[in-house]
Amino acid sequence: MMKQLTDWEIIESVKKGNQSDYSIIIDRYKNKAYSLLNRMLKNPQDAEEVLQDCFVKAYNSLSSFKGEAKFSTWFYRIVYNTALTKLASKKRKTENQMSSVDEHINLESAYDFKASEKKDFAEFVSGLVNQLPEKNAMVLNLFYLNEMSCEEISEIMNTSVSNVKVMLHRSRNALKDYILKNNLVEELL
Repeated sequence: MMKQLTDWEIIESVKKGNQSDYSIIIDRYKNKAYSLLNRMLKNPQDAEEVLQDCFVKAYNSLSSFKGEAKFSTWFYRIVYNTALTKLASKKRKTENQMSSVDEHINLESAYDFKASEKKDFAEFVSGLVNQLPEKNAMVLNLFYLNEMSCEEISEIMNTSVSNVKVMLHRSRNALKDYILKNNLVEELL
């Protein structure tokens, strides 16, 4: 019965003191949020830790959720910003440990792609997307895997809709260039 409730109804119930109803929100969003975090952070333990942080942050901020945006958009903005913070702190840690860090992602050495070794085509494509810089991978994941609109993505990434469209275009081109450059066309057919 509770499953048919809208996010808004569940949040109102939680705000009125029914904290246990928050588990419905967690069940509703944990898988997509986890996969988004895992793609951004490229580390399952970090993704799990940040996911828990995000649910706690969202819970503690429910009073500020006014319903101007959909809950999912509001929540994914928390997820995105928390992941960026985690990435920044990991980057600082790495830079402190190493004297020189290559700032650019090296797409060449990142993977050995043999489709025959891949269990599943979706994993193969997902692996390709994850070789792109994090913002490119993020925008492609939100648009194609989470089926979000450019408007929702612009709210999550705190940028204009036209900028999201430009990022989508550039991300598609970057993916295409990567596929062509690494002679992966046959593997995708």
